[in-house]
Amino acid sequence: MSTFKSRTLSVTINRNWRDVYSYAAEPANMVHWAAGLGAGFEGEGLEWKAHGAGGTAVRIRFTQRNEFGVLDHDVFVDGRIVHVPLRVMPNGDGAEVSFLLLQTPDLDDAAFERDAEAVNKDLQTLKAIMEDRAGGR
Repeated sequence: MSTFKSRTLSVTINRNWRDVYSYAAEPANMVHWAAGLGAGFEGEGLEWKAHGAGGTAVRIRFTQRNEFGVLDHDVFVDGRIVHVPLRVMPNGDGAEVSFLLLQTPDLDDAAFERDAEAVNKDLQTLKAIMEDRAGGR
């Protein structure tokens, strides 16, 4: 059995966790906060497509909406499947959004750090959107 180097990236959001989950669970909203996933999102239900880095075709299969805050999704790109564990959890009156980043064998240390920076940026964007909405802006 082998395991990968991992890093849990998270952000605290001053907004009810169910509101954050509801927004983040809608694939059409990904274009507003998940730049690392791609651009040009289109699809319906749990199956979506996007354009990744360099125009690469990306297919995304999302987890069914659930009461537990699980937002896991599988990204199909370049003939491989990347499982993305993503959670929205209660944190007091707010939310904690947690993303587990894994360093698979195809990622060297520099690429892993770039991915971590991109995920952090996406999480900060989600925080800004959700806290702006909470303020009525």
